[in-house]
Amino acid sequence: MRDLMGMMKKAQELQSKMAEMQAELEDLEVEGLSGAGMVTVKLNGKGAMRGLTIDPSLIKPEEAEILEDLIVAAHNDAQQKVETAMQDKMKEITGGLPLPPGMGF
Repeated sequence: MRDLMGMMKKAQELQSKMAEMQAELEDLEVEGLSGAGMVTVKLNGKGAMRGLTIDPSLIKPEEAEILEDLIVAAHNDAQQKVETAMQDKMKEITGGLPLPPGMGF
């Protein structure tokens, strides 16, 4: 019976740490780049876009398609960085233990 109580306490602690991590992810900001830094996308830790910067030299009507592709590439770069940061944070919180399905993000 003591083991069950200990497990429940650990589960509550983990749940508390997960809630803290969720709040930290809201504040986390990563930056994705493309076109040698000519397009920059900023995302929060949950993948929501917070900002977009485009070098003025790219804003030409005849180059709209290139600009669109660079924006997508910068967003994808930032999204990958968010996923890596989330995985690192999860390892830190769980001590590297795998979580059962539904307990992650």
